[in-house]
Amino acid sequence: METNNNFTTPDNGKTASIISYFTIIGWLIAYFAMHKDNKTELGSYQLRQTLLFAIVSTVLGWGLNFILGILFLAGGLGLMLYVMWAIQLVLFIIWIIGLIGAINGEKKPIPLIGEKAQTMFPTI
Repeated sequence: METNNNFTTPDNGKTASIISYFTIIGWLIAYFAMHKDNKTELGSYQLRQTLLFAIVSTVLGWGLNFILGILFLAGGLGLMLYVMWAIQLVLFIIWIIGLIGAINGEKKPIPLIGEKAQTMFPTI
């Protein structure tokens, strides 16, 4: 009886899709180690979304921290902390929706930026 010791299965891009949701380092690993030489439609779709999500999250984070610094010096910190918390909560919910789509192997756009990401990064 012959046994097959090959435990590898063809990857449809799902693994790269999931890993890309875990910080920019996860995105870099997913792109360069998993996707660049084995491009898939699902992987490309999710990588485009997570790249734009990382950019938007970073810009919002820096912008809010800058504004918080100014408000802290001006003494109006309280309201801005609530605004920052609300924005972070919305970003977390969007991230969860995208991650669930990646886990399910769906090409489903994440709210607010998913469709835009597909046109902004067509070469991924």
